Amino acid sequence: MTQLRDIMTTKVLTTSAERPVAEVTSMMVKARVGSAVVMQGSWLAGILTERDVLRAAASGSDLTRSPVSEWMTSDPVTATPDTTAGEAADAMLANGFRHLPVVEGRELKGVVSIRDILASRIRRRSKSG
Repeated sequence: MTQLRDIMTTKVLTTSAERPVAEVTSMMVKARVGSAVVMQGSWLAGILTERDVLRAAASGSDLTRSPVSEWMTSDPVTATPDTTAGEAADAMLANGFRHLPVVEGRELKGVVSIRDILASRIRRRSKSG
């Protein structure tokens, strides 16, 4: 079974909770990613996803002033590099999210998306078939 260490993205877009949502959204678009991991020093404080940005935009808030902390998911569910792709997919489906920070101890190692998991399963099938 594929482990997250083999499929996770290790170049993670990180930000602080104080940064304006509009600025972080622009960073996400430029990096072509669907989430930004929110750090407080070396501590994982949360995650801001496309879905959070949509909620913020729909609220009518001024996103050039509204901080990430108002819209992020605090204390997100995480996985370890040893978590299997199947376990991660189960957690994502059960909780209704598409991005999962990967940590080892307290250190951020990467992020895995549902797209990463699907791509790994497709590659595995095409190699065996």
